[in-house]
Amino acid sequence: MAPLDLKLLRDIGKMKGQMLAVGIIMACGLAMMITTRSLIVSLETTRDAYYARHRFADVFCDLKRAPNALRTRLAELPGVAAVETRVTGKVTLDLPGLAEPADGTIISIPDDRPPQLHTLFLRRGRLPERGSRGEVVVGEAFAEAHGFEPGQQIAAIIHGARQTLRITGIALSPEYVFEARPGDTLPDNRRFGVFWMNERELANAFQLDGAFNSVLVDVAPGEANASVLAALDRTLAPYGGLIAYDRRDHASGKRLDDEINILRTLSFAFPAVFLSIAAFMSSAVLTRLVRLQREQIAQLKAFGYSSRQVGVHYLKFALVIVVFGLVVGSVAGVWLGTNIVLVYHRFFRFPLLVFHPDTQALAAALVVSAGAAFLGVIGAVRQAVRLPPAEAMRPEPPAEFRASLLERLGLARLASPSFRMALRNLERKPWQAAFTAFGLALATGIPVVPGSMREAINYLIEVQWQDAQRQDVTISLIEPGSASALSDMQHLPGVVKAEPFRGVPARVRFGHRTRRIAITGVPRDATLNRMLDEKGRPLALPPDGLLVSAKLAEILGAQPGDKLEIEVQEGRRPVCEATIQGLVTDYAGLAAYMDVGALRRLMREGPTVSGAYLTVDQSRWAEFLDAIKRAPRVAALGIKSAVRASFRKSTAEMIGMVQGLYFSFSIVVAFGVVYNSARIALSERSRDLATLRVIGFTHREVAAVLIGELALLTLLALPVGLVIGSLLAKGIVGTASTESVRLPLVLTARTYATAVLIVVASAGFSFAVVSRRLHRLDLLGVLKAHD
Repeated sequence: MAPLDLKLLRDIGKMKGQMLAVGIIMACGLAMMITTRSLIVSLETTRDAYYARHRFADVFCDLKRAPNALRTRLAELPGVAAVETRVTGKVTLDLPGLAEPADGTIISIPDDRPPQLHTLFLRRGRLPERGSRGEVVVGEAFAEAHGFEPGQQIAAIIHGARQTLRITGIALSPEYVFEARPGDTLPDNRRFGVFWMNERELANAFQLDGAFNSVLVDVAPGEANASVLAALDRTLAPYGGLIAYDRRDHASGKRLDDEINILRTLSFAFPAVFLSIAAFMSSAVLTRLVRLQREQIAQLKAFGYSSRQVGVHYLKFALVIVVFGLVVGSVAGVWLGTNIVLVYHRFFRFPLLVFHPDTQALAAALVVSAGAAFLGVIGAVRQAVRLPPAEAMRPEPPAEFRASLLERLGLARLASPSFRMALRNLERKPWQAAFTAFGLALATGIPVVPGSMREAINYLIEVQWQDAQRQDVTISLIEPGSASALSDMQHLPGVVKAEPFRGVPARVRFGHRTRRIAITGVPRDATLNRMLDEKGRPLALPPDGLLVSAKLAEILGAQPGDKLEIEVQEGRRPVCEATIQGLVTDYAGLAAYMDVGALRRLMREGPTVSGAYLTVDQSRWAEFLDAIKRAPRVAALGIKSAVRASFRKSTAEMIGMVQGLYFSFSIVVAFGVVYNSARIALSERSRDLATLRVIGFTHREVAAVLIGELALLTLLALPVGLVIGSLLAKGIVGTASTESVRLPLVLTARTYATAVLIVVASAGFSFAVVSRRLHRLDLLGVLKAHD
């Protein structure tokens, strides 16, 4: 081994604590980078392979009714590679062990031809046999939630008719990777499921014999989706076709894409923070080492080592940090990613989702970590290379004495000698103090992000669902009903209050931007399902015009006072313009609201209803649920308490894991920054501190000089760190705000107090470690060091 490499190993052994601190912080950043980038690769490769193998469609369209003979015409449209027509509808389920009725979507399987698109992946069992009756395949998530196996039977209501279904298989479909009701932010697998039945039997059940009400299209390679969408809309318009859409607007596909986009944001934001801290600490460690080894550098050059050899020698310190950080970060990243994938299994259903470490991410991690480390140490290496031997043989000149700000203000008597010395040293090295404080500020800001996420979840559960959604249940009907339907709902057992709503699918357009949404009409005096503004205040529904989601207005580039063009996709399909009268702050999907009377006039219909919001006397809850199970016109029942409990359960584990992870990272950063700074100060000033002991200062007083500096920097860093954390949380929440799901930015005193407590506790622990080393300082050995 070369002499310089032996020296490298000896130096690393003497400063292993500092090197370890820097390496661990770098490893944290690299672990986050490798985890998130590898999760992106895992999800994308699994998604693409699944979509391709099971032929996920490119374009989708629902309609009222069209004859099967139209399938040939659809297949001949320009740009169409394959067409699948099918029957879909709602199913209500009466399940043992579940008091309330569950609901689901039931989809046809071709029984007279092989399926062209959306082929099923059978986990267990078989497909329904041709000509059989009552046989279904059930989605895996729903089956697991209830412990269903092939051969079991369940009671169901399909289009008002009660029948018994027998499960023949458990399957997955690329259409339901995210198996949830359209618009739901999280799956509710106990109360919603997906089923598949032979086409002929399902068509008879929905009175669609010889017809279909849903179309899937595979677009030919090289063809644009837009032209196919337009052609499909024109062809299906006479048959009650709704707006055709592609994968970008598909509920399950969009939810998966949103998750990948969030990971992309996290793959950059947090690694940048950690690697910035690691670069600063690397610079501090090596700059201090060069200062302490001035004489050794002079001797090396005197013995014939070139400046290049000396520079490479000190660059190897950075290389050691990079190798350590890359190895530990890679192992930690793979471990974290493997565990997060297990959580993803509960939300995204694939035949097989395995964590695939991204080799490109590993290469990028090497480049980024090396760049950060070398950027941090380049100044110290340049200093070592440029140091002339004659100059290096002389001790570094002592720092120039200058009274501190406290002393210049005449307030010296208010502080102890130890505090004045600490303050004077901070002013003497302002850049070093600033970088140390900045590192502590970043450590303070890190736990603010998961804390704000937890508070946001609590806000949605405790405030949003309590203030905005004040109903107990929401009933949706299979088909819009007349005033008698509302009367029937009002007279259900235990119903205290009922407020109707009317929902119609529509396309809204502002300029060149369009979106598919549902326009919901509610009474102007409604009190159960209220619209809230950004401050949580109820919005009054205007007699004309619209209240729209703030997110919808942002996407369209519109604001209050602008007029939207509305194309209703139901009934007579009227087209009109409506003015935006206000913005609703909501956190899932895109919506627009208008006075139910105005909507009915637009539709040229009487007092029709699509459902109702109800409050129910809890003493008659069991009677109410029993009546709902027997109601043939009910398509779905949304129970607020059940949705809230499911949301809390689903998010609690994920948020808890994220919070624990970031809290751990914050502790590592805070301890590493304080410990590293204290060790540097102790190495640079050991002779001064030993002199203070000799002339009569107690151990506590000497420790106060060193620890006082770091305590001052910690106190200065805390408010800055809280600001940084707030900005970081705002940026991440803003980036993660999608059409599917959004979180409010909630920053509370509890969040800030937790962040401060983590940093203060970590700093206190590092103070104790450094104080112990100071107590063991060899006074005689230090003072014998020659000038």
